[in-house]
Amino acid sequence: MGKIVTMGEIMLRLSTPGNEKFIQADEFDVCYGGGEANVAVSLANYGHEAEFVTKVPENPIGASAVAALRKMGVETKHIAKGGERLGIYFLETGAAMRASNVVYDRAHSSISTATPDDFDFDAIFEGADWFHFTGITPAISDAAAELTEVALKAAKAKGVKVSCDLNFRKKLWSSEKAQKVMTNLMKYVDICIGNEEDAEKVLGFKPGNTDVTSGELELAGYKDIFVQMVEKFNFEYVISSLRVSHSASDNGWSACIYSRDTKEFYHSREYRISPIVDRVGGGDSFAGGTICGFMDGKDFKSALEFGVAASALKHTIPGDFNMVSRADVDNLAGGDGSGRVQR
Repeated sequence: MGKIVTMGEIMLRLSTPGNEKFIQADEFDVCYGGGEANVAVSLANYGHEAEFVTKVPENPIGASAVAALRKMGVETKHIAKGGERLGIYFLETGAAMRASNVVYDRAHSSISTATPDDFDFDAIFEGADWFHFTGITPAISDAAAELTEVALKAAKAKGVKVSCDLNFRKKLWSSEKAQKVMTNLMKYVDICIGNEEDAEKVLGFKPGNTDVTSGELELAGYKDIFVQMVEKFNFEYVISSLRVSHSASDNGWSACIYSRDTKEFYHSREYRISPIVDRVGGGDSFAGGTICGFMDGKDFKSALEFGVAASALKHTIPGDFNMVSRADVDNLAGGDGSGRVQR
């Protein structure tokens, strides 16, 4: 098994019970999560050595966030302590034609004000095989963007493979700022992951006639922009999740991948996920599953299928973390989607 390092922000998640709107809720369900933390949890579940790097406040809420990671088997020894607060996000889960809604309360969070002096990246990347980050972390603050680049330089100096999930968040920054910052970071990236909106908003590539709102997909358009992205950034692989939104509760879910070296474009099996229990963390579980596939030595098509199956299962689980086992994913990827009771 390999060692994978992820770095980003872990937050306190406060969700309305069931499908209540914020104005209806008298209480919130509590859990912890965040893009890179969710990836680390997935990889730890599959038996890999997964470490998460961040900065949390030195108070009981920060300690609880770290404990949530430790409970899932994630290494936390290089998490820095200090700063003002842990970021929070509020989630209102949609249903049918009503979309889910997220409200952030993360200004001045500990990781947003962290500096490279808070971390010993030489020690963090010692023996590491893979480093994963997302476009969320550089979007948090200019300081976090600088910290991300310092980490990337340290990872590449150690010969570590790097993946990035573009993860555009319009509530954190503009497309113009995202393109300026993320284009600079792409020179460190070996494997680029995203979706149709990420490719357009973060790197300026739009896949044909795909419409993220209607969920209409044009696969030929994806291959075309994947080729362009490889030509511009020399990515080893470009990967995109593909979501067809029939409603907030009913999605089609698949993915595609392009290989720089073989020039092959591959579209995975598609899953119909209905009803969706919780789609937050779906993309992270896809990234974690695909990274696991590569770390296991699978070919890129099999790695993608593992990631898609892992993410399809995550949509059935409340909370940010994907709680499924390797066996669960293998069973679904192998064709068992019956949902029959296992006994």
